[in-house]
Amino acid sequence: MSRPITLFTGQWADMPFEKLCRLAAEWGYDGLEIACSGDHFEVDRALAEDDYVANRLKLLESHGLKVWTISNHLVGQAVCDDPIDHRHRNILPDRIWGDGEAEGVRQRAAAELADTARAAAKLGVDTVVGFTGSKI
Repeated sequence: MSRPITLFTGQWADMPFEKLCRLAAEWGYDGLEIACSGDHFEVDRALAEDDYVANRLKLLESHGLKVWTISNHLVGQAVCDDPIDHRHRNILPDRIWGDGEAEGVRQRAAAELADTARAAAKLGVDTVVGFTGSKI
């Protein structure tokens, strides 16, 4: 395999990750670009729970899939977006939204992206992609 064919999971964030892994393998993908949304990849759990990353890798392996990229588009939107307002509420985890005060949201989002890189490293991934936000 000279160039792996991967599937970005973000558009299926409402589908359980295990089911998506099964489907992606059936569709012939080599691996996944895993979104940090839904139950696909949870940055806080990857850093806090000893077996979380190992279980994700085991699930991928059981379907013959690999991962080369982690994607944190939704949280990334809150890093440079202006204004931060009610439209962000539904795309951000509670721990990032906090009280909704814009600068606090930005600071928590930036910290989460740094944590995403740390979690990706635990997964053996050296590429994290996403958006940094812009005028809505």
